[in-house]
Amino acid sequence: MTFVMVEVDSTLFKKKFNHKLIKMNNSGNTLLAIIAGSAIGAALGILYAPDKGENTRKLIADQAAATRDNFTESAIDLKNRVATRVSDERETLDTRVESLVSDLSYKTEDVISTLEKKLAELKSKNKKLQKTV
Repeated sequence: MTFVMVEVDSTLFKKKFNHKLIKMNNSGNTLLAIIAGSAIGAALGILYAPDKGENTRKLIADQAAATRDNFTESAIDLKNRVATRVSDERETLDTRVESLVSDLSYKTEDVISTLEKKLAELKSKNKKLQKTV
């Protein structure tokens, strides 16, 4: 078996891709851990338990299928959690908007009432001024 070491200049990587760095949430970290664990397990299994080529290929295929299944399950779970979160946030936003509209409606009624009172006062003052002239 041949191993190839690749060295990456981290400062160059950070400079080049800094604008694309995204904080991963726990789901992303979990998914990454599952994939990494599967790959490491497969590699260690092959290294420490050499077998016939046919058996090794079957083992690799089985572990690749298991990793694919884990990845698919994790992706579906993540999709469902994101959909639930979006739905919850949408409901929260709708509730907040309704509350805001309701508050504004009451405040509008207060402003209209105040303006009507001022208008009545001005009309009254105008009538008094018209009588005196």
